[in-house]
Amino acid sequence: MTGSTWRDPAPLVARIEAGDAVVAIVGLGYVGLPLAMAFAQAGLRTIGLDVDTARVAALQQGHSHVDDVPDAMLQAATNFEATTDPAVLDQADAVFLCVPTPFDATKTPVLDFVRSAADTVARHLRDGQLVILQSTTFPGTTTEVVQPILEEVSGKAAGIDFHLAYSPERVDPANTTWTLGNTPKVCGGVTPGCGEATRALLCTFLDTPDLVTVVSEPKVAELSKLAENTYRAVNIAYVNELAMLAHEMDVDIWEVLEASATKPFGFQSFMPGIGPGGQCIPVNPYYISWKAREYDFHTSFIELAGDINLRMANYVMYRIHTFTTRLGIKLAGAKVLCLGAAFKAGVSDVRNSRAVKVMELLQQEGAQVSFADPLVQSLRLGDDTLTAVTPDEPTLAEADLIVVLVRNAAWPVTQVLSVATPTFDAVNALGEKPHATHERL
Repeated sequence: MTGSTWRDPAPLVARIEAGDAVVAIVGLGYVGLPLAMAFAQAGLRTIGLDVDTARVAALQQGHSHVDDVPDAMLQAATNFEATTDPAVLDQADAVFLCVPTPFDATKTPVLDFVRSAADTVARHLRDGQLVILQSTTFPGTTTEVVQPILEEVSGKAAGIDFHLAYSPERVDPANTTWTLGNTPKVCGGVTPGCGEATRALLCTFLDTPDLVTVVSEPKVAELSKLAENTYRAVNIAYVNELAMLAHEMDVDIWEVLEASATKPFGFQSFMPGIGPGGQCIPVNPYYISWKAREYDFHTSFIELAGDINLRMANYVMYRIHTFTTRLGIKLAGAKVLCLGAAFKAGVSDVRNSRAVKVMELLQQEGAQVSFADPLVQSLRLGDDTLTAVTPDEPTLAEADLIVVLVRNAAWPVTQVLSVATPTFDAVNALGEKPHATHERL
């Protein structure tokens, strides 16, 4: 392809800068709905498309399923509409694909949702439209998976008839400091024009235009997203392994990390615990590992980090066993109250939650498990559906064992520490040094 055949992004950029562009978001989950709100608040007409009829019906009635999008925000977005009808894509100037990208039991990426979304968009693709993949995935997905579907179904060519780019999400649920408006974005188009159109669109909801970095191609942007999350996964694995070693050495890992954090350069704090959860940190590194096999390259370092993090739930169980055995408590039949169910504080998302994994292991030991979480009302545990309890003093005192699984400002720390119930703190949420009836990772 020569430069003279590339589609000029100027007409689309002009519509975007004039506030006349219509944006469609395919997939209204934890990433798609906040993005839709960002565009709507920026003044652009925004359409949300989702295959979940119950979800769309709730959104149409002003009820949000995403913690970072309060009902009041949704109801105030009068220029946003949610629908299950893909025909609305005919009206869009730009379409974002924000669909799930899980992996299967063999850690192979599952792109069924991406392929289905691309096929849907392709059937409504028109000249001059911009399509942006935002789902986190392996390098090459945009040009090797999405682009062929769009071109084969529509009969149009990326970069010539329509614009195509990749721009990864950078959403940190419950983070009120770094939001969609002030978090820098990265994007890469299949042509420079595609990148420029994407930059212009992202700038509509960002605080300043310098927050967008345009890279040379989608593959660079795809790998940059994985590099970010794998960086966290590797460093979390490092401190998890260090925590296990420190315990064998009879050294307080929390005191160690607090001391290390006093160094003003060359050190960044990561906290050990039960292993990272959610849809990013536990999943994304395996996209790199899977893609690397295509090049006969084994990412041993990355895979080792993943294995260490996955082992932490079992290690926590080992420590709980040691603790309860010392106190003469039998887990079989014991009333165990777990504080935390979501993968992090401030969210209701239990996807890949390691807290739930620890609860499952406790249940397998015969424990009578209950849980408290300010945002999770109920969860499925084995064959049982548990309803959250209130961690008040009677509930804390009634338990045979308290296990703290998530750091959360909502915990009644004073009450937890004042009751006589033995407590194992897997994440140092209580800040209490170990003593006879209190143990921490």
